[in-house]
Amino acid sequence: MAGKNQAYAEKYAEFAMEQMRLYGIPASVTLAQGILESASGQSRLAQNENNHFGIKATQSWIASGGKYGLYTDDKPNEKFCSYDSVGDSYAHHSRFLKENSRYASCFKLDADDYRGWAQGLDKAGYATAGKYAPALISIIERNDLQRYDRMVMEEMNAKGLKPGQRTPQLQSGNNNSAEHDYSFPLKREEFLFVTSPFGMRTDPTDPSKKQMHKGMDIQCNNEAVLATEKNGKVVAVNENANTAGGKSVTVEYTREGGAKVQVSYLHLNSFSVKVGDTVNAGQQIGVSGNTGTRTTGPHLHFGVKQIAEDGTARDMDPAAYLAEIAEKGNIRLTAMHDGQNLLAKYKSQNPDSPAIDTSLSPEEWMKKLLSSEDSGISMGGNGQDPVMEMVMTLFTSLMALAVQIDNKTEEEKMASATAAAIDKRIDLTPLVQGMRECTLMVKEGETPLLSVDTGTNRFTAQLSSSDMNRMNLVLSDSTLTADEKKERISGIIGNIALNAQLSQDYCQGISQQSQSENISIR
Repeated sequence: MAGKNQAYAEKYAEFAMEQMRLYGIPASVTLAQGILESASGQSRLAQNENNHFGIKATQSWIASGGKYGLYTDDKPNEKFCSYDSVGDSYAHHSRFLKENSRYASCFKLDADDYRGWAQGLDKAGYATAGKYAPALISIIERNDLQRYDRMVMEEMNAKGLKPGQRTPQLQSGNNNSAEHDYSFPLKREEFLFVTSPFGMRTDPTDPSKKQMHKGMDIQCNNEAVLATEKNGKVVAVNENANTAGGKSVTVEYTREGGAKVQVSYLHLNSFSVKVGDTVNAGQQIGVSGNTGTRTTGPHLHFGVKQIAEDGTARDMDPAAYLAEIAEKGNIRLTAMHDGQNLLAKYKSQNPDSPAIDTSLSPEEWMKKLLSSEDSGISMGGNGQDPVMEMVMTLFTSLMALAVQIDNKTEEEKMASATAAAIDKRIDLTPLVQGMRECTLMVKEGETPLLSVDTGTNRFTAQLSSSDMNRMNLVLSDSTLTADEKKERISGIIGNIALNAQLSQDYCQGISQQSQSENISIR
């Protein structure tokens, strides 16, 4: 038995080590799971489907075009993921762990803590059978699989990196899967946050005018921008930061029949390519920025042109291009604007192509944004910080009630949710009575700040945990109507504002008394 395990480990060690470099998952644990779940590569799942980790096909896997096979496990005809190669199985196993919140605690462990990882996977319920951790640890130690962990640690240390700091999209990988031929222009775990899509819009530098926006603005700040396909040719580089689009790079990709596609990256801070260079999918070509005379903040303007064989060029909606490469490269990312996936209308007619979720409420969209990489604040709902969980719940629920009371259209509600998530600020004026202005703001590591303008005084107050809990109880009470919630929230905020005003008046009184005493002494 040990011989089969050793042979399996030697055959697939490089796959496991690569996943350790990319995600920080111990190679020893990945190999031990492969040995245990696939019977050292001899199971029917491994032989027929290249599935070495017993991962079942979820609805999202199937909806996004993933293949599957039917096997009897806990019950007959259960769907299990099917892969083109063993390397794909190893890569999906890493993504499966990384993207599933119940394994989040494992990624806080050191990459060479194979015992901690084995226990974490067991505790999170990776396998229904008992004693999963002892089984993994036994396989690791009997076959000295931890030596592969040491090899990766030594290699990464020599490069000044830690396991998990390499980017999957920048690697060539261990197989010839099509996903390595395509990449989105920014590295993201779930979606690109689009602040302004392709089409007519209000001119951001002159609100009195309308303009045709010939690209897609994506939220980012000094991040690596990536080539989207293999064998691209850099055809233009603009080094002048004082032009409309600022520093920019254009990459051209050829199509069958002589047609071409040109992809442009505008408002860059810097670039690492020159005209004539050949670039491949996932290769960094520059860093996003805020250069140019027509920009209102850091972002990436991503533009796409189609050039026909006769040289005729037309601007293309980047969402259509991203939908194309997402399908070709099996990329499970979306491009979201005001809660809508912009790739939806370009969805392939293939019944196996990704399904589109269009059911997000303003509250869900705002929470999704606040939890994303683009939020600029650690408000992720991972259950590790109960105070921040309370803050997020309060923030999103107050926003949802405010837009409901304000009678906004669905489109306006989504836009308000987007603005609130970006600014970390909600206008609560519709919810309170007798105040000229009332806003709530959140910042990294701080409790929410309530800002009030009564018309005669302006003051601020930090919300206590008790304040937030009282409001959350009201907002979560399904027996109350929106108007009843508004009345109660208004009362709570009014009391907070009154206490803040009394405190401010008291402090001013003490200050004035102190000044008066100083004058008397003189």
